[in-house]
Amino acid sequence: MKTIQFNISVFILAISLFLAAGCSKKDAPAPDDTKKGVFSIEFDNIVGDETLGFDTRAYRNAKGETFRIKILRYYISNIKLYKADGSEYVVPQEKSYFFIEGSDKATRFAKVEVPEGDYNKVKFIIGVDSARSTMPTEARQGVLSFNPEEGHDGMYWGWNQGYIFFKLEGYCDAISDDQQGDPTGNKQFKYHIGGYGGYNPKAPTLNNIKEISMDLNQAGIAQVREGLRSNVHLFVDVMKVFNGPYTFSIVQHPNVMFSEFSQNIANNFTSLFTHDHTENFVKSESEL
Repeated sequence: MKTIQFNISVFILAISLFLAAGCSKKDAPAPDDTKKGVFSIEFDNIVGDETLGFDTRAYRNAKGETFRIKILRYYISNIKLYKADGSEYVVPQEKSYFFIEGSDKATRFAKVEVPEGDYNKVKFIIGVDSARSTMPTEARQGVLSFNPEEGHDGMYWGWNQGYIFFKLEGYCDAISDDQQGDPTGNKQFKYHIGGYGGYNPKAPTLNNIKEISMDLNQAGIAQVREGLRSNVHLFVDVMKVFNGPYTFSIVQHPNVMFSEFSQNIANNFTSLFTHDHTENFVKSESEL
């Protein structure tokens, strides 16, 4: 009797594996690069090992300073995808600008259409490239627009004619009330990071454009197929702004904008992003 039960169990297991293999093969047809599917990058903002919260939620950096966050905003642009053979697909630039608003989860996706394929690497820029920054303002549409109803939402320096790539503002009670801190007494810190190199290549200015490269092999390649969506889920650790390769004190540097020190913060950007997983063959955004 035990032998019969064992054989039945083995038979059921074999059938289950066969069916699973069949479903897997059906769910992942060979890619056809004449067709297109939806590819997205999800920017899931966190602070250290905690979820991102605003105003009342407190965090502590490597310098032991407790801080709270008021604003988190940044631009993502110039998305490129790569296959294992090294071939590259560059998303058309006019469709490759995205504005991530930390307080609005609806903005967390950078979503584009790309040819079907299995992609094992993605690159993007945190910021806005020099070519777009020097175009006539009427050529800058969508999230780069100067239309207040759809555009940059204060992510632009009018005096410097350039976009703010990354904006982080908040409070730290250790900040002094003098000119080196916050003379308003509100204990605020502000990090507005930008700089695209300027209009004149012969006399370049500050350039904080950073390209981020994400290897997808370990946590799941993106399998893009027509009629479905592949979503690369990234964690964006805001704590790395302070605790990245360059570690600094909020109290010593409470306000950083268009200055040489901003390069230290920009150099930390590459450490913000971690690939957590990839969701393939997604039929609707509700599944994400």
